Order: sequence, then C-alpha cells, then structure tokens
Amino acid sequence: MPEHPATDRASAPQPAERGQLLGPAEVRDLAELLNLTPTKKLGQNFVIDGNSVRRIVRIAGVQPGETVVEIGPGLGSLTLGILERGAEVIAVEIDKRLAEQLPHTIGLLQPDARLTVIRDDAMRIMSLPGAPTRLVANLPYNISVPVLLHFLEHFWSILSGVVMVQAEVGHRIAAPPGSKVYGSPSVKAAWYGDWRTAGTVSRQVFWPVPNVDSILVAFERSATSLASEELRIATFELVDAAFQQRRKMLRQSLSSVFGDSRTAAEVIASAGLEPTVRGEQLTVHDFLAIAQEATRLE
Repeated sequence: MPEHPATDRASAPQPAERGQLLGPAEVRDLAELLNLTPTKKLGQNFVIDGNSVRRIVRIAGVQPGETVVEIGPGLGSLTLGILERGAEVIAVEIDKRLAEQLPHTIGLLQPDARLTVIRDDAMRIMSLPGAPTRLVANLPYNISVPVLLHFLEHFWSILSGVVMVQAEVGHRIAAPPGSKVYGSPSVKAAWYGDWRTAGTVSRQVFWPVPNVDSILVAFERSATSLASEELRIATFELVDAAFQQRRKMLRQSLSSVFGDSRTAAEVIASAGLEPTVRGEQLTVHDFLAIAQEATRLE
C-alpha cells in the first residue's frame, strides 16, 4: 500500500540543513538506525555522493511537476535528488524497513515533497498510481534487465529515463547490431525505444563499494508500438533462440522455433533476409519481419 511522508521520527538522522542530500555519514546513520546490512541478494549499494545524484537527475531531464517512478529507492539518496527538482516520485521498494523509513527521511528533509512509496517486488508490479512519464533508478545489478523490460512492457506512460546499471550490462543494453556485446537485451530494449550510454559512475560514490563498474543508460520511448503484444512475444522468442546459439547461422539457430533448419530458412528468406546471417547482425525490425512472416505463413 502507498505510504506518505511523515515528520515525527525523531530518531532519524538529520543533515545540517533542510534540503540537503544524503552523504556518507547520513547513509551510514540511517543504516545503523534500521539495523541494516546491505545485501548482494537485493543488490543494495547506496549512493553517498550528492553531486553524483544531481548529475543523474540532470541527465535524466527531470522536470518540475512531472511524475517519476523510481525502482529500489533504498535509503532515499536519488529520491531526494528527484524531489529537489520539483517532481513527484512513486518509489517501489521491496525491503520493508527501507519502505517504512523512506517517507520519514523525505518528510524531515523535504516536507513539501510529493512521494508515494509502494512496498512490493518490482517484478510483480502491474499498476501504478497516476501515470509516471519518466523512470529514474539505480537498478539492482542482479535483476536490472528483467525489471527494466517489465516496466517498459507494462507502463506505456513512461516516455524516457535514465538507469544506473552494471557497466557490462549497460553497454549490452545500448549496443548496436554487429557489436561484440550486442545480444538479446539489446534487441528487446530496442523494441521499446532508443538507447544510449550517458556516462560512467565511480565505484567510490557507493556504500558499500561494489566490485564492478557502473554506467548510466538513457532511453527515449518510441512514438508508437512496433506491433501487437502477440507479435512482440513471437519476436522475443526468435531473439532468444538466435542468441542462445549466436555463432550459428540464423537458419540453424531458429530451427528450434520452426522445427527444422529448412523451414527456418524459408521463413527467413520470405522476410527478405539471408538465412546464413547471424542473429548479432539483425535489428529488432529484422526479427519482427521474421515473426510477421511466420504468422502469415501459418
């Protein structure tokens, strides 16, 4: 259920000035207050640098008055930065202690801010209050791609955003066809819009310090949906098959979908593509063309 800001938790750490973002001391004090030890299972690495927070919010293009959805707000570092811009935040947090503390922290530092906290697993969320137009999040490394695709699939009001993810994952999401790191996440992300890397993030701005590098990835939603939900599912099935055996020719890698390589070759050729190409050379539109041709030939 949504929870709203409160200002009566006297034990919550209070930075020197109202409106200040969380720094290393405040983050550690909050963790101690909650008896919280960050866990790898939940991908908990908290941002402790206000300059980095403001940089992320600036790159995301957050505007006053708009509604932003944040996944995994944690102790509220990025939440405060978004609210500072005058936006409304819908924060989805799975950890009960963090979800209960967040309204108190925001209430102390930004008492007029508009915040709704939803305590739930982001992968299970199927509806949100209002219609957020932007997604800004420090995504847990272990579920960054699935949760990102889940939100883009189910919340078409989201038109743009910036996510902070593991560098290796971020480069893969934004990779163009033919790139060495181009893969299934690249194609599936491209279904929803245009992606670009938007800068690196130092390990030192996190507590605890992660053992991997982080990167910002920005996106803009496509003006229209590429095709129906049925065709999206069919296209994604082809994408998964193609990259499970990425070094094989497409007629071979898609044989598991079409029954044999000969049928696969016929469908691929009918879609105007060479059956001998590899999946890593195809755009999302190419995969969609194959799915459309397969549907037509049924």
